[in-house]
Amino acid sequence: MEALTSRGRTIRLGVTALCLAVLLAGTIWGQDDHFPFGPFRMYSTSDPADADAPDTRIEGVDHAGALVDLGEGATGIRRAEIEGQQSQYVADPGRLREVADAYTRRHPAAPPLAEVRIVIRWHDITDRRPTGRWADETVVRWEVTP
Repeated sequence: MEALTSRGRTIRLGVTALCLAVLLAGTIWGQDDHFPFGPFRMYSTSDPADADAPDTRIEGVDHAGALVDLGEGATGIRRAEIEGQQSQYVADPGRLREVADAYTRRHPAAPPLAEVRIVIRWHDITDRRPTGRWADETVVRWEVTP
């Protein structure tokens, strides 16, 4: 095995110092988006013992009044994408047309949708245990227009 040259050692020490500086700066001022050089707060915090747990879903209603699950299997749109842009859907409900169009492309023979909505099911939690009770909250709804 050959010994590391002083130039090689200097480069390695410089890169190591730079990485440590970026890691320290990210830890102090960083956000989740800066991972791995920033903190990943998702796993470093917890909700209060009695905080309800949200379960977001997207659903449609056809003209006969039947409920249609518009999850990833039906539309190809992941729930995380919907949750991540939820405030934008609330600000502009017309954006839910994208979901209706995705459903129609995948299910051309299905009855047409009359409405698309984002619903959060709040599961009741007491002392960090689910109670089995829940309540649904419709956060945005859009009526399909031809």
